[in-house]
Amino acid sequence: MTDLTATRTDAPAADRPWLDAGLPVDERVELLLAEMTLEEKAGLFFHTMIAVGDLAESNPAFGTPSAVDFVESRHMTHFNLLGTAPSAGEIAEWHNALQRLAASTRLGIPVSLSSDPRHSFSDNPGAAIMAGPFSQWPETMGLAAIGDEELVERFADIARQEYTAVGLRVALHPQVDLATEPRWSRAVATFGEDADLSARLGAAYIRGFQGASFGAGSVSTMTKHFPGGGPQKDGEDPHFAYGREQVYPGDAFELHLTPFEAAFDAGTRQVMPYYGMPVGTQYEEVGFGFNKSVITGLLRERYGFDGVVCTDWGLLTDAEIFGDRHPARAWGVEHLSPRERMKKVLDAGADQFGGEACPELLVELVVDGDIAEERLDASARRLLREKFVLGLFDAPYVDAEAAGAIVGSPEFRAAGAEAQRASITVLTNELIGSVQPTLPLARGLRIYAEGIPAEIVAEYGVLAQGPKDADVAILRLKAPFETRATTFENFFHAGSLDFDAETIAHVLEVARAVPTVVDVFLDRPAILTRLVGAASAVVANWGVSAHALLDVLTGAAHPKGRLPFDLPRSTAAVEANRPDVPFDTEDPLFRFGHGLPL
Repeated sequence: MTDLTATRTDAPAADRPWLDAGLPVDERVELLLAEMTLEEKAGLFFHTMIAVGDLAESNPAFGTPSAVDFVESRHMTHFNLLGTAPSAGEIAEWHNALQRLAASTRLGIPVSLSSDPRHSFSDNPGAAIMAGPFSQWPETMGLAAIGDEELVERFADIARQEYTAVGLRVALHPQVDLATEPRWSRAVATFGEDADLSARLGAAYIRGFQGASFGAGSVSTMTKHFPGGGPQKDGEDPHFAYGREQVYPGDAFELHLTPFEAAFDAGTRQVMPYYGMPVGTQYEEVGFGFNKSVITGLLRERYGFDGVVCTDWGLLTDAEIFGDRHPARAWGVEHLSPRERMKKVLDAGADQFGGEACPELLVELVVDGDIAEERLDASARRLLREKFVLGLFDAPYVDAEAAGAIVGSPEFRAAGAEAQRASITVLTNELIGSVQPTLPLARGLRIYAEGIPAEIVAEYGVLAQGPKDADVAILRLKAPFETRATTFENFFHAGSLDFDAETIAHVLEVARAVPTVVDVFLDRPAILTRLVGAASAVVANWGVSAHALLDVLTGAAHPKGRLPFDLPRSTAAVEANRPDVPFDTEDPLFRFGHGLPL
């Protein structure tokens, strides 16, 4: 097997003295910075999307220029990998080709490749990616339901090994926001509603990804969304203009900082501010990425954070996403031009523009005297230092053959499946005939199932064609959400948490015919009141396979899940909830920590 990871041999150290691994990192940074043109410095500031494919071709699926354009013409070296690929080897080979392209440039600055979460069941191009060849685990909320710091660190360590095997060196996570507004669409990627639990598990997550000491084997974590993205007005998400306001009627702004304080203690290397703009606080009423009082005053000065600050994606320019035009998330500064917005982000103290690819605007700002080149140097040092400490200058390539054995290995897949089973949360388990509880189900029963492939049902019982022919029914549901106007919006499940009348009527009809188990994917805390009243048992999941679910329902595995948030009883209770205050939903149907043993 060829070892591609040992050294790079594209240029002698005499021509590129910063490639001398024997020099201190700070000296290597200064040697390289001194050689960089303004255009090459500007390229460092842009961290945008890219996809696996021919490096010379644009990507029509995502509307991105070619890698050759990015690297050679725009001098960009930070990319967020979108989508998945059939195999880890394919990702690794493409990554190596991208690194060879970067090595062929004048200075040979290697690429830093990042990713949104890609180990669970979500498929949202604005927030998460399907697991594909990687091991598959419950969503972050499912890890919170288990509540085990050692398990979270183990997951993150496995994810680190899989990421590094294919060349991913920056994690655009963890998301340590507090899910205090039940309707918010991003809750499933958080550790739930409790600040202390989020702090403990978030720190464990960072330790697993970054390792015992940060260096060549690490994945740099970009903790988000500072200073806490949960308190959204009406639960709407600030990817969209109607969700731009974050509100604090309970005066709980400081509470949302708790998980970030733990992340700083754990050594997180990077931070991403959120899109939202704070309303009615001491801070400027502009989006957090533009907010000097938050980035410089709070993050840099109060907490002493000197790592990389990268804005969330698309603050500067409008974009076409799935055929629809979406405005830049320039909340509070919509009236400014892209160039003016760029200056405000830099004045606020950020180092990178997420999801943007317009370094020519930054060059103009410096040439015209609006931004000093020394300001660029300050951020460039942070960005270059990260690449050096990660070992990218010394070993930019990965072993594509080895990647196929590491990513999605049987050991890693088994660990993910075990976590899936453990995360399942049993909410109710009624007695049948006042004799025994519904769960666990006996093997060999006649099972009517919806949402489970017939061939999998047959492994656990006899497939029934209808409820009246069955001993038990199993219905898999997803938490409800409202349909919005554009394709991209509908990846973000928002709006009412009530199931529609048709779904409720169907569950009631089945439950009248046969004892019924309802399993709900709780990417948000759905209102289950009527379902609980009808079903013989109700369980919650945050991303589990059909096999994992049936293993638990039949007693082959024991669930450990506990609710990581309160489950509301009614829409009225949700609407009365103060968005910034945890556990503020009156008379919840089930409280945080609820979960029955089997």
